[in-house]
Amino acid sequence: MDTQLYIINDIDPFDIHTNIKDVKVAFNQLSYSHIPVTKDGVYLGCVSETDAHCFDTEKNLLDFQYALEPFYVRKDTIWLDIIEAFANNASNIMPVLDENNVYLGYFELADIMSLFNNTPFLNENGGIIVVEKGSREYSFSEICQIIESNNTKILGVFISKIEGEKTQTTIKIGQESMNAITQTFRRYGYDIITSHEEDKMAENLKARSEYLTKYLNI
Repeated sequence: MDTQLYIINDIDPFDIHTNIKDVKVAFNQLSYSHIPVTKDGVYLGCVSETDAHCFDTEKNLLDFQYALEPFYVRKDTIWLDIIEAFANNASNIMPVLDENNVYLGYFELADIMSLFNNTPFLNENGGIIVVEKGSREYSFSEICQIIESNNTKILGVFISKIEGEKTQTTIKIGQESMNAITQTFRRYGYDIITSHEEDKMAENLKARSEYLTKYLNI
């Protein structure tokens, strides 16, 4: 994915000497959480809308340079790292810099998320399984081997949660052999956090069978 195609230049960054009154006016006209600030074309950081509305209108950004948030990505940063940068900084705008820290433009969160939405993990038909195992015991190679041994295509795998000594892995697969894959994971010592409808059906049948057995034995 060529993320450089999504670099936007429709707003100019603030110069460090911009008056706070003008900064507040800009935020009132825009829907961005942050706006980049530069000095002689070199990026210094972002001023947040929340901070800007607390600043004294008689001063300029230079007086509040300490409050600038210095987050950014490079023009060749991969899209997953860009999403992580958005998440870590609670921003809907992400400045893009070259190797000399010269400001090139910015990414919008919605544009980058659209790249994720167009991946096979989200837009291909399939099923989701979330499995859990000890953090020292699980492996991606084993997870992939379990799925592929059941003649099923892997559409995506990622670690979705680490808590204590347990790691959860979210897997997107083709619809084939979903129940067989679930049972194979159990045989390999994985706990199934999600249950596919086919798996739930098996559990319901088992519960009804046990109930019927108890009824017949009365």
